[in-house]
Amino acid sequence: MSLRLEMLQVARLAPSLLGEASELVENFVRSQQAGDGGFCDRDGKSDLYYTSFAIDALTALQAELPAEGLQSYLEVFGDGDGLDFVHLCCLARCWSALDRKFSKIGDVLARLEDYRAADGGYNQAREAEFGSAYGSFLAYGAYADHGRLPPGEVGILESLAGLADADGSWANDRELPIANVPATGAAVTVLRNFRSPIPDSTGPWLLSAFHAGGGFLPFPGAPLPDLLSTAVALHALDGLQVSFADQREACLDFVDTLWTAEGGFHGNWDDDVLDIEYTYYGLLALGHLSFE
Repeated sequence: MSLRLEMLQVARLAPSLLGEASELVENFVRSQQAGDGGFCDRDGKSDLYYTSFAIDALTALQAELPAEGLQSYLEVFGDGDGLDFVHLCCLARCWSALDRKFSKIGDVLARLEDYRAADGGYNQAREAEFGSAYGSFLAYGAYADHGRLPPGEVGILESLAGLADADGSWANDRELPIANVPATGAAVTVLRNFRSPIPDSTGPWLLSAFHAGGGFLPFPGAPLPDLLSTAVALHALDGLQVSFADQREACLDFVDTLWTAEGGFHGNWDDDVLDIEYTYYGLLALGHLSFE
């Protein structure tokens, strides 16, 4: 299944909690579109990465996409020549959201194979020995968003197995083998879509990263919860069918503290900047929290 659509199915529920504030969120996202048709990063420059989140945020809000401007922006990148791994994945993701068929998707996906690690996973760096959880998640998503599966399923699964801990968590890479919520969420999503077994201990480990003040920490014992970790943890727990009912109200309060009347979301309590990425994660978190 397309990872983009999987998450959007949930994020589309966010307006049921936002109510009239949905319009403010939409206005914020639209305000971030640059003159070239792309959407801005934190420095005010159009960027494929942030454009992909803007597309998904607007889609979650059931708002019309500025399709013509977006298409013009995406066409500049052609088949992705010169883009790094993350932006190649974002190019594929953006095109999957438009009604127009992207004739060069095969070339974009072929470029992703330049980032195949020796252990069979994907890494943001070329010719890496080991893949990363994030790399395999992005690559799987790029293929799946266009109705395809990445080649070498066994290699991807073996790469993720090398990042797994006995307690049911995953590290992102072997250079910094620290288990964390985003990496664990990425691994869970890929494994679920490959219908590969996931340890029973994964759900409890994710719940152990819950912060008493609301939200989820990036790893147990971290000083502050953040919106990315919260959205990812909720998505993974939901996919595992592990209840987070006891954490729901505190998470709702946490997400509310990060929203502003400008319509955007901050990433955490110390973050002073609003951006489209965290605004999308706010919608994803609220979508999961919309269930009683």
